[in-house]
Amino acid sequence: MQASTVATQAVIIDVRSAAEFEGGHVEGAVNLPLDRFVDGYPRVAPDKQQLVVLYCASGARSEQAVQYLKAQGYAQVVNGISARNVAAQLDKAVV
Repeated sequence: MQASTVATQAVIIDVRSAAEFEGGHVEGAVNLPLDRFVDGYPRVAPDKQQLVVLYCASGARSEQAVQYLKAQGYAQVVNGISARNVAAQLDKAVV
């Protein structure tokens, strides 16, 4: 599958703070800070079979979110580590 196809099918979630998100994020990403993640993820990613790519600044917060979603039964969850890494892998811009 090509990066552009994956990018259009994936839900991209930035688990950094709103201020960090405003400082630059992956085009099309949804900001869902880790401290609000548990309450917000069902609205952002209701389909447990859909690819979900999470990222933060270093990969630590996004890994927590990855493990949580896996425990909830999500089948395709990826820790993209950082905005720049996700943007490069999915051929998207950091805006």
